[in-house]
Amino acid sequence: MAGPLALTGTPGTGKSSVARVLARRWTTREVGDLALELGAARRERGSVEVDLARLRRRLARPGALADVDLVVGHLAHLLPIRDVVVLRCHPAELARRLARAHRGSPADRRENVLAEATDVVLGETLGAGHRVWEVDTSARPVRDVARAVERRLTRRGASSYGAVDWLSDPRVTAHLLDPPP
Repeated sequence: MAGPLALTGTPGTGKSSVARVLARRWTTREVGDLALELGAARRERGSVEVDLARLRRRLARPGALADVDLVVGHLAHLLPIRDVVVLRCHPAELARRLARAHRGSPADRRENVLAEATDVVLGETLGAGHRVWEVDTSARPVRDVARAVERRLTRRGASSYGAVDWLSDPRVTAHLLDPPP
């Protein structure tokens, strides 16, 4: 295998759900768990506060990720991992998912929807020079998305991104222009 694959995306795009399916066949690790194990994070008020610079240094050591197939988390694309799958989700669907799961405050959810609509994670990933594949999870079952990610685990191939363009959808731009409640 060509080293681990990073699975990233805006919160709510399906990273953890996909990782649970893939964990049956592949060694998957959450960024927060890796950071805790490597002394690059601390628990704070029920969450994990990752020291990204320290984690990057620790993971850059030879063999640091030798036994890992998939590193999962919204920070995974910021780690020294060459190949990255970015999960994408239509902003309207993402807003529904986050609200249904009661994830974050309304302001946090709006910020995540804005980040997804404007390609923040994809832009950060491309800016870091990774080999990148984009997968739209908007209307796909988790198992289907997991199969798409597994194809990248087994056959990397050329990067594939740019097909997702949420800003061309008038509903998305209208939503972004609406002032928050």
